[in-house]
Amino acid sequence: MFKNLKSDIPASIVVFFVALPLCLGIALASGAPLFSGIIAGIIGGIVVGGLSGSKLGVSGPAAGLAAIVLTAITTLGSYENFLVAVVLGGIIQIIFGVLKAGVIGYYFPSSVIKGMLTGIGIIIILKQIPNFFGYDEESAWDLEFFEIDGGNTFSELINILGNIHPGALLIGVISLLLILIWDNVLGKKAKIFKVIPGPFLAVVAGIVFFTVTQGNELLSIGSKHMVSVPVPEDLSSFVGQFSFPNFGVVFNHEVWIVAFTIALVASIETLLSVEASDKIDPEKNVTPTNRELLAQGAGNIISGLIGGLPITQVIVRSSANVQSGGKSKMSTILHGFLLLISVILIPTLLNMIPLAVLAAVLLLVGYKLAKPSLFKKMYHLGWKQWLPFIVTVVGIVFTDLLSGIALGMLVGIVVILLKSYQNSHFLHIEDKSNGKHKIKMELAEEVTFFNKGAILKELDSLPKDSYLEFDVRKTRYLDYDVIEILEDFAFKAKEKNIDIKLISKRGVVENPPSFIEFFKLRPKSEISLS
Repeated sequence: MFKNLKSDIPASIVVFFVALPLCLGIALASGAPLFSGIIAGIIGGIVVGGLSGSKLGVSGPAAGLAAIVLTAITTLGSYENFLVAVVLGGIIQIIFGVLKAGVIGYYFPSSVIKGMLTGIGIIIILKQIPNFFGYDEESAWDLEFFEIDGGNTFSELINILGNIHPGALLIGVISLLLILIWDNVLGKKAKIFKVIPGPFLAVVAGIVFFTVTQGNELLSIGSKHMVSVPVPEDLSSFVGQFSFPNFGVVFNHEVWIVAFTIALVASIETLLSVEASDKIDPEKNVTPTNRELLAQGAGNIISGLIGGLPITQVIVRSSANVQSGGKSKMSTILHGFLLLISVILIPTLLNMIPLAVLAAVLLLVGYKLAKPSLFKKMYHLGWKQWLPFIVTVVGIVFTDLLSGIALGMLVGIVVILLKSYQNSHFLHIEDKSNGKHKIKMELAEEVTFFNKGAILKELDSLPKDSYLEFDVRKTRYLDYDVIEILEDFAFKAKEKNIDIKLISKRGVVENPPSFIEFFKLRPKSEISLS
């Protein structure tokens, strides 16, 4: 973990600045104490980062759980009662890991994962535009289309009109240009520019801008446009920010319902993020998914015990880590320590960072996830890749992460069924032989009930007075539903004067009296029947 510090330290700084406002914003959107988001970020970095097998994945509080948390706190009566559900959810996740449920993560199609990354990128851009222009609402950290405050993604964009803050917009533009020039121009000319990350320089510029413009009526940036970290007066008030679970409600069935919901949703979001972060990893590392569930479970237990929000692996922070040049899990762990040290030693300094600066960082992260070239590439791969991809993107933008993924998966399954329908057999029609059309039909290696329609259609369309060579030599699995279709066809073939030649590994049978009896008598090593 220590051999890539030259890359991991700058990456951890960028992830820290991305994670800080997300931790605070998600806590705000969840109706939880602000410090609970910081706790979850610290645990996600240090504990989950240390236990996980993911080299580049970053964990912390997830926007996708905000609505669940907000509802659960109200349902369970208090935040302390809710923390019990977080701890129990962590235990359930560990059980998932022991049962090797992480294998589910390998069954998401590549087109859907790419659609998820692109959709998240678009959402980041749309949600951070208000911050960039100095119109700050809680919805900046709510990644769902329909927001908790009753608005939606596009209504917040419309509300920007007439609410633009000149100072926030100016430092946002300066930060954006500074990062682009620093990384893309100066970074290619001297190594020193690669050592100090552009986002760090933008944050420094933002603090200087805030300090210099104080008192200026036009450009001065108020507190609602700034990072807002809780500032404890002394050690006792810092410790007082921690909350602890009320285990007296552990036998309340509603607590267990919330716990299972947290475990299930957090596990699915984690597995999706694992697949996505592995997909954009330049070194193509493969994360052990069962170990990831164990790590997430341990993180949620500890987070719940000391007052933190539920934790998942999150693609926003993970992609920022990848794009900033992170090489190992050390960047994840270091970002957790940076969160811990900063809220203890420099909370006042953190509160001098304009949100427009961090919005500039996130806008670039979003763009890298949703580059126009990716749309072009997916389109040229054909409709079977393009359709699940674009449905996932649109679904995420106009609903939420899990709903968008579900829509993409549904379309992906339909595409698979269509491909199975089309690829069940090979049909070849030859010239007339002995006055009859000679037709060869060769079945695929696996033929299921999904293929019934295609095979039935072909058999019914055969002309009268034909000669059918039916080849099953390559077939290893043949569904009984398909055998019944063949049985019915054998009866119809007599009426249409169609001769049948059945070719199998056992030899050739002319006009078999019964396909069912033929396949029942097969050697066990030849064809498996359902």
